Amino acid sequence: MAVKLRLKRMGAKKRPFYRVVATDSRNARNGAVIEEIGYYNPIVEPAEVKIDEALAMKWLANGAIPTDTVRGLFKQEGIMKKFHESKTK
Repeated sequence: MAVKLRLKRMGAKKRPFYRVVATDSRNARNGAVIEEIGYYNPIVEPAEVKIDEALAMKWLANGAIPTDTVRGLFKQEGIMKKFHESKTK
């Protein structure tokens, strides 16, 4: 089972709100999830991002693959840098 870290779209029409989730790569975008890691709200200015760093690090260490957008959010929050530093130790 390949686990992906990706966005699950929530919110109303033309008012998106996303949850960052760990899910099986074969599931639909809004299908079953294994665990919710955080959320991303692009509507407010500046965009609001809240990610549980411990959960994100756990899933990255277990081999979960983030999508390009989630990788960008992790990089913005400094999680990718911490993950790479922990791998090199």
